[in-house]
Amino acid sequence: MKPMKTLFTLAVMSVACMACSQEAVIRKNLAERIPQLQNIDEVTKSAMPGLWEIRTNGADILYTDAEGNYLIQGSLIDTKLRRNLTDERVDKLTAIAFDALPLKDSFTIVRGNGKRHLAVFEDPNCGYCKRFERDLQKVDNITIHMFLYPILSSDSTDKSKGIWCAKDKGKSWQDWMVRDVPIGAASCDTAALERNVEFGHKYKITGTPTLIFANSERVPGAIDSQQVEQHLAEAKN
Repeated sequence: MKPMKTLFTLAVMSVACMACSQEAVIRKNLAERIPQLQNIDEVTKSAMPGLWEIRTNGADILYTDAEGNYLIQGSLIDTKLRRNLTDERVDKLTAIAFDALPLKDSFTIVRGNGKRHLAVFEDPNCGYCKRFERDLQKVDNITIHMFLYPILSSDSTDKSKGIWCAKDKGKSWQDWMVRDVPIGAASCDTAALERNVEFGHKYKITGTPTLIFANSERVPGAIDSQQVEQHLAEAKN
């Protein structure tokens, strides 16, 4: 049995070496031909024979052949299982564990016993966010971790600074989003807003609102209060 085991180990090592060699060829050719691909995060075999996955900028996915002669930008679909493998890969790469959220860069709004938790990334100039916030008033017994995420305009940053520097952040936020009360002038350290934008870019938060529940489920877009209740119940189970 020992010789067989040795042969098997050698075969596995040989395949691994070939893969490393192929990866080096792909990296070299793409870096020489496309300046934007000088720093590739990862090169791995895709589910499709002969096709290699190129990962850049944390979670940007491209595909190439074994020598980097061709580049494909788009989704890889498994037609048999009817699955978008590219979307699944990006979702996995950009998943945000709730306990890994930088809560120090958020403020909280607590209703009732506050036992249920929800994190939300929102822009103060987002119309969908305003609609979402007004309907969210119906949800009780919740702690909302609010991340100001000014990505729509420079004015979004100005408004976010006013809210972040307010004496009562939660009241200032809800006054503006729910009751259209103008945001008062205030000044303070607003580095948290820059960190929120950096965090969002890293995890591909491209729109507002984006919701993250306690079970780390991520929901993009405005949903109604009944849907929020449903997700909160699922996060608790």
